[in-house]
Amino acid sequence: MISLRRPPEWWHRADVTIRDLPIGLLCIAASFLPGFYGTQIGNLPHRPLDSLAFVAIALECFPLAVRRRWPVVCLALVSVGFAIDQIRGYHSFAGTALPIALLSVGAHLERHRRTAAIAFSVAYVPLAIALIRLDSGEPPIGFVTFYLAMVLAWGFGAWLRSTRVADAERRNRIAEDTRTAERTRIASELHDVVTHHVTAMVVQAEAARYLTASPDRLDQTLTAVSDTGRRAITDLRHLLDLLNPDHGTEARTPSVGRLLTLVEQTRRAGQPVEFTEEGTPAESTGSADLVAYRVVQEALTNALKYAHGSRTSVQVRHAEREITVEVSTDGPGSRAGSPGGSGRGLAGLRERVDVLGGDFSAGAQKTGGFVVRARIPAGSPS
Repeated sequence: MISLRRPPEWWHRADVTIRDLPIGLLCIAASFLPGFYGTQIGNLPHRPLDSLAFVAIALECFPLAVRRRWPVVCLALVSVGFAIDQIRGYHSFAGTALPIALLSVGAHLERHRRTAAIAFSVAYVPLAIALIRLDSGEPPIGFVTFYLAMVLAWGFGAWLRSTRVADAERRNRIAEDTRTAERTRIASELHDVVTHHVTAMVVQAEAARYLTASPDRLDQTLTAVSDTGRRAITDLRHLLDLLNPDHGTEARTPSVGRLLTLVEQTRRAGQPVEFTEEGTPAESTGSADLVAYRVVQEALTNALKYAHGSRTSVQVRHAEREITVEVSTDGPGSRAGSPGGSGRGLAGLRERVDVLGGDFSAGAQKTGGFVVRARIPAGSPS
């Protein structure tokens, strides 16, 4: 079986002029082979190759090396060589360089495209007149047909250019959407980490003001503040590792298994929390465990900010294909309880759960208090 080997890497790195030069060299070689003839307009008798023929062939073939770098220069030189070839009656294979040059102009000319098209069309008129005066025998419809064929070559090049531009715009749009999604995700992670830890530290520091008469409890509270700060630094370091391309693919963010640590931290901040975890986590949960952790983290943060001291309940249930989270508090537990809340955290959680195909709700209960519920399908790598 014959296999096509890919060109070596140095060929792809070579200048575009070097890569286009072989086309011209092949046209030159074919022009001197017996039986190889190129484009012929009219019925002028074939003339043997002479010194002027070599000039015409050189003008038609060598400029193909710059067909992508300077497409207009390439077309102008090839057109001059083609005119000499037709008027003198050489009809060499090098005449096939004209449609290649036209295609290249249509595909690679970035500016003054309309001007170039008009100039080429005008330049074709003297050639047609010269051939008519030489009694080439070509009827008018023949000149029109040849012109339309050349326009077709130009149009095909223009189609290639529009396809290339559209593909580049699509890739740029995908890259920009990817960057935007990544920035949004990192911003959401930062919001979750910073808001939760800083809120806990503020609440603990506020409580420390009233414990000056109780050194033991004051020491415990300050220790809790220090521990919370260290956890915040650790989580931020893991998160910032996402921006490091040399960082490995190991887990950089907390998993649902650290929920108990999260609950204990909230309790030390003065929030009475009841924690219940049912079922066994699946072996492969994809992003579900992280999203479940963030749901609990954001709900507890809201409870600390807007319902500090109110009883809070955290229930996590693991099923084979999903994780269910419910966090309820007897207080308002949302930004409605404080004019300074942004609501960004709950909106970000809704987006995360929606991406995984789950359900999310957050709102006040009829009996009072606030509840956050999430059903998160497990196993999605999103």
